[in-house]
Amino acid sequence: MTATESDAPDPLEAATRATRSLQGLSTELTARVPQLLEAMRSVGTGLELHSTLDRICETAAELADARYAAIGVVDDEGDGLSDFVTFGVDEDTARRIGRRPDGHAGLLGALIRDPQTIRLADLSKDPRAAGFPPGHPPMRSFLGVPIRVQGEIFGNLYLAEKRGGDEFNDYDVHMVRVLATEAGIAIGNARLYEAARQRERWIDGSVAVTTALLSGGDADDALTVVAEQARRLADADAGIVLLPAEEGGLEVVAVSSPRSTKWLGVVIPPESGVVGQLFAGEAVFVTDASSDPRMTGPMTSTYGPSMILPLQSGGRVLGALAMPRVRDGRPFTETERTLATQFASQAALALMMADAQRDRERLAVYEDRDRIARDLHDLVIQRLFATGMMLESAQRRSIVPAVREGVGKAVDELDVTIQEIRTAIFALQQGPAEAPSGLRTRVLREINMAAVPLGFKPAHRFLGAIDATVGELTGKNLVAALREALSNAFRHADASRIEVVVDAGVTLPDGSAGVRLSVADDGVGIPAGGRRSGLRNLARRAESLGGASWCGPGIGEDGGGTTVVWEAPL
Repeated sequence: MTATESDAPDPLEAATRATRSLQGLSTELTARVPQLLEAMRSVGTGLELHSTLDRICETAAELADARYAAIGVVDDEGDGLSDFVTFGVDEDTARRIGRRPDGHAGLLGALIRDPQTIRLADLSKDPRAAGFPPGHPPMRSFLGVPIRVQGEIFGNLYLAEKRGGDEFNDYDVHMVRVLATEAGIAIGNARLYEAARQRERWIDGSVAVTTALLSGGDADDALTVVAEQARRLADADAGIVLLPAEEGGLEVVAVSSPRSTKWLGVVIPPESGVVGQLFAGEAVFVTDASSDPRMTGPMTSTYGPSMILPLQSGGRVLGALAMPRVRDGRPFTETERTLATQFASQAALALMMADAQRDRERLAVYEDRDRIARDLHDLVIQRLFATGMMLESAQRRSIVPAVREGVGKAVDELDVTIQEIRTAIFALQQGPAEAPSGLRTRVLREINMAAVPLGFKPAHRFLGAIDATVGELTGKNLVAALREALSNAFRHADASRIEVVVDAGVTLPDGSAGVRLSVADDGVGIPAGGRRSGLRNLARRAESLGGASWCGPGIGEDGGGTTVVWEAPL
């Protein structure tokens, strides 16, 4: 048991002591005891924290016959308010008032610094009062009582404007004090319950992230799961995963937000104040991202409280995880910061394990590709070459012109086949570090690599200045979309013909210039009720860049097969 727990009064004893204080008081106060007991029973029901605070406000207002009630929750630093729950103020009035009090000044600030019972006949005349903002309803009589949870100040209960224009009397003070004691017990129970549920949610989220990263699926999908879980668990407006950029700084690689964003690919420069801290393994907690000088970039202007945590494991920083809330949003509590930091560490460990797993899989693939390349070179090409020589010898001996012409065509076809096989061998032998930078070359490489499992080489056509106009981010996503479309055609289409078109001269629906990828086949088409995960991946890639993706009829007879179209702005 900690010192705080051992020093805290027993809840039952505190309530009993508070109730005994009513003994010997007037008949009027004693007559109100049943009302008090009913109020205490009402406050003690339920375990959800915010609904408990709402119930305390409403019960206190009824008990003291007050028009307005509020609870100000003291923040972790103890010098302001992290939450402000009201009763009696309708939504229209709340909108006119605007921003809720922060507790740094005025009478509410005085109650935080000196948590004692305060009763005023006219709060506007108190020298500590800072006045009301425009749109605030008039208030005169005032009663403030501190709420303690396990011996520590949780916040203050405020009552204002006693009905009938009267002042709050001694009876009201005694009643509200007893209610505040019971409220402290109820809040303590609700906080424990909420903390347990919160930890359970974060643990479930960590399991979901680990499963997604180690499932062997698409890496971009797994990072999107990290962003989605972080946003949901932190009750944030966005979840953002950033990884080190080639030119330095951090690049946004996955975003989860209910609003439309174009942040994918945005790079936070290395000179930004937070990048150095993150690469040093330090978490960054920001009160207001829109005004903090360390925060730069287009993403910060719309956000308030933010957590930016390093994805760190084994002393190595793999990237960062950002969880911003809207401007004027609720600050992150110390518990939320701790749980989010643990979540980021778990996600980083899963990232490292997933990278190691993918490295092993890539190594196995490269070994298999080397074996296939050797077999093609040592066996297939040599046999084709020998067959070609035999045909040339037969051609020279034949005296029939038609036979000589037919054998000559067969020899030419063999030469073309040998060249295509050599191209496939070259593609198989290339490692990831040797990949050429030109988009046209990368597209050709994907087509040649797909020819091996397909058993034929897809036809291709380029329109426009592909290498000169298509940016690196768009090009990288186009190649990934091509790989996905060719993979789907191989696994599901049962096609005998595929045509690939890359057009860098298209005009998008919004009038902007764009690039369009079309992959058409003559296969069986998309079956009703079949899996759509690959198509969703294509659509998500396009939408993250401001583009789109869809499917249409193929190039088979009567439109048989499928055409996958993917487009994005240049």
